[in-house]
Amino acid sequence: MRFRVVTINLEQDHKRWPMRRQLIDQEIDALQPDILALNEVSVAIQPARDLRRLMTDRLGAEYGLVQQRRSGALNAVEAEGLLTRFPIIETDNLDFRTRDMVALVARLMIGKTALDVYVTHLYMSRGEDSLRLHQVQELLAWIDTRRDGTASIVCGDFNATLDAPSAALMATRFRPTQTAPTAFTPLADSDGTTSHPYWPRMDRCIDFIWTSSEIDVRDSGVCFNRPSADNPTLWPSDHAGVWADLEIQQVG
Repeated sequence: MRFRVVTINLEQDHKRWPMRRQLIDQEIDALQPDILALNEVSVAIQPARDLRRLMTDRLGAEYGLVQQRRSGALNAVEAEGLLTRFPIIETDNLDFRTRDMVALVARLMIGKTALDVYVTHLYMSRGEDSLRLHQVQELLAWIDTRRDGTASIVCGDFNATLDAPSAALMATRFRPTQTAPTAFTPLADSDGTTSHPYWPRMDRCIDFIWTSSEIDVRDSGVCFNRPSADNPTLWPSDHAGVWADLEIQQVG
């Protein structure tokens, strides 16, 4: 059975969010994801709830929402999120106990087959990769406790390219659906300040959809990677996102 997965870092409610939100809505309409993974969901304005209503209204299916707030001081600031049209039979979460970062998982039923979809956001791109490596080790150990023959997908902003130890370790167990650049867009704030001014534009892949061996990748690419037609400084987010058309073998 084929299905489409999309992941995007929303950049909370920063940098002209109301205008960016229109671009995000348009892209979701075009992509029509079956599963949408979200990083940096603003707790204050709850955009994931709005997106659930949008997708349910426009895409012809009832979508469910799972959110996991970050821990510690960031608990009231941002969350990871997952929207899906498939039935959710179980959820869980992991606290990395480093920098208030977390991961969530939802076990979905795709036809008669169970699929675990993980969403996480690792330590910032300018930070030491040793911390991201620790987080990947924790994530993989957690996944191992849940495998029981179930296929897995891991989505999110890993803040590391494949040559970094953290992403390289992830690649020993999961396959990235694509490696085209996802960061950083030329998104500018209302005062003209460009996001992440210390990095080149769109020269690295740090956002991924990772798949376990039970899943076939039929097609994949980068999305949310075009500015407004009226304003080249306005982009959907400070990152591009990733989409993938996947297929999982049905049981029975």
